[in-house]
Amino acid sequence: MTTASTASTAPTETTAPTGRPAPGTAREPSVLGLCLARGGVELRQFFRERTAVIFTFALPVVLLTLLGSIFDRQLGASGIPSSQLLAAGMIAGGIGSTCFVNLAVSITSDREDGTLKRLRGVPMPPIAYFVGKIVLVLVTAVAEMVIVLAVGVLFYDLPLPTDVTRWATFAWVFLLGVTGCALLGTAMSSVPRSVRGAAPIVNLPFLVLQFVSGIFIVPLTTLPTALQHIGAVFPLKWMAQGFRSVFLPDSAAGAEPAGAWEHGRIALVLAAWCLGGLILCLTTFRWQGRKDG
Repeated sequence: MTTASTASTAPTETTAPTGRPAPGTAREPSVLGLCLARGGVELRQFFRERTAVIFTFALPVVLLTLLGSIFDRQLGASGIPSSQLLAAGMIAGGIGSTCFVNLAVSITSDREDGTLKRLRGVPMPPIAYFVGKIVLVLVTAVAEMVIVLAVGVLFYDLPLPTDVTRWATFAWVFLLGVTGCALLGTAMSSVPRSVRGAAPIVNLPFLVLQFVSGIFIVPLTTLPTALQHIGAVFPLKWMAQGFRSVFLPDSAAGAEPAGAWEHGRIALVLAAWCLGGLILCLTTFRWQGRKDG
């Protein structure tokens, strides 16, 4: 009489799939992880270039100190010291310099030295590169804003608002301004043929815009009407007006061309430039230089 064997003939027991990688299997990095990693690379590269760091943060401060000293004892029609009008508007100038000028030159350099071409050949989503640049401009714009604001408060008695509504206005003007300038800087990077020509090509229109937007000339109504109309087309003028509405009393609105802060128009113009900048980026951005075809 034979007995049935009880030896195991059943298939090996397996665990139900859970979506987790098996032990010892490398986890593929997520898109978010790649974006943050690229942001870290951009920040390290920027802060390693000490000359660029010093120039980026020092230029608005030097200009504010020089011009603020000139206008320090002059009172505008509203009775507000012109140096305070200048200090509030210079925050917009610093953000524009950081997000528009530096970003345009940086992307042009990446295109010319082959960085963009190499990144297209690695398993990294293109959005990671742009998110990395966004991280860079956000960090540098916040640092620039803090430095300029500190100089304005310490040396020119620029008042800090105590009203939450004013800080909320500051937040949306800052975010829309940074977004618009960054998108326009990205689109502008496709204009220069080489990194050597990028700095003058980008700086010249930005320098002109600072004059016609009331960054260097206060109050803005002292400019010829034609120049005021030109400045009103671009976002820098509206950023400066928005920041003045945050840090200066309502009586200072009389120094604006319309005699009011025009928050609705500020939001509309800045949002329109964000949309326009995005369209320009989508239609003009190039991963390769012209010499690469």
